[in-house]
This record gives sequence, structure tokens and C-alpha cells, in this order.
Amino acid sequence: MTLLEEIPRETFREGSIPVLETKRLILRAPRLEDTKPVAALANDRRIADNTARIPHPYKASDAEGFIAGANKADGEAVFLITLRDDTVIGACGIVPHESTPELGYWLGVPYWGKGYATEALHATIDYAFTDLGHDALQAGARVTNPASRRVLEKCGFQWTGVGLYRIRAINSSAPIDRFRLERGIWSALKTWGRMKRVS
Repeated sequence: MTLLEEIPRETFREGSIPVLETKRLILRAPRLEDTKPVAALANDRRIADNTARIPHPYKASDAEGFIAGANKADGEAVFLITLRDDTVIGACGIVPHESTPELGYWLGVPYWGKGYATEALHATIDYAFTDLGHDALQAGARVTNPASRRVLEKCGFQWTGVGLYRIRAINSSAPIDRFRLERGIWSALKTWGRMKRVS
């Protein structure tokens, strides 16, 4: 899948959250039965240290709280990232943040380096701009996490500077590279990709 391929969608919805499909993945709303796999994947220090809200250790009660609270806030769209066989591999979503919604994501360590994060974010970004009508998205990655920065850059995000962000797992603030993606840039990248495939 390239940045510019169309993201197919299913019309089935769990609550108000659609099911998004890509070539290898299904993004859907979290369910209570996902508690064990979410807890097992998220209970890794490498994930917690690179996300703002994931504590360490991450217990089943943390997963239950995440699932119970997902998609409750106005403007929030939280998805579990699953393989086609419904194996949970991570989560992503869009949450309201100041004047521009924020995109966030994490993947279980066994699924790093396979292109799943980029693929999932393409679908989420397309949903944010097409269905939710956002004009821009922001995102962040710890300065010590170059792989996450590369994922954001592959999705068209542009670096806007460095800021401090509170990291729950380390109980402290840490430097974060800040990124922004405008809807016009996303549309141009998609159009360019379609033209490139045709020629």
C-alpha cells in the first residue's frame, strides 16, 4: 500500500465508529473481549516510554479502562489495529487537542518494522479528513524514537518544532518532535500518487 492508494471502507459501524479496512489490516472500535490482548501487548516498557498515556506496568484493569473510555469524548475516534484474522496488534486514533485534533498510535513490539503503523495511519488520516472534515492534524513522537518520526513523515506530516510532553510511564516530561499535516497536503499527495500509478 502506498500513501496515495484509496482506503476501502465498510459501512458497518460499532456505535459511531466505522470499520476501516486496508490491504492487510482492519481498524475497529475496541471491545471488552480485547482486554487480554491489549494488556499483553501494551505491557512493554518500550511502548509505554514512547506514548503519553500508557502506564507501566500495564494491567488488565488499564486495558478495561481504555476500552470503556474509548470513543466517549466528543470528536474522539479510537481504533484497535487488527490483522485480517482479528489479531490485535495495536491502537490508533484521533483525539481533540486544543484547536487541532491529535493523531496518536502504538503497535505491539512483535509488529514493529513491518509497515503496519504507516498503513493504519493512512486509513485513520483519510477518515479524519474525508469523514470527519478536519482541516489539519497534529502528532508527536519522542525525540528518542526515530522510527515513529519516520512513520509520521511517510504519512506526509511536516515537522513544526520540539516541545515537552508529559509521559505517564516515566512520570515526567520529555522532549517531543511535533508534526502537522494539512488536509490540502494530504489531498495533493493522494492525487499525485494516483497520477503516478496511471503513468
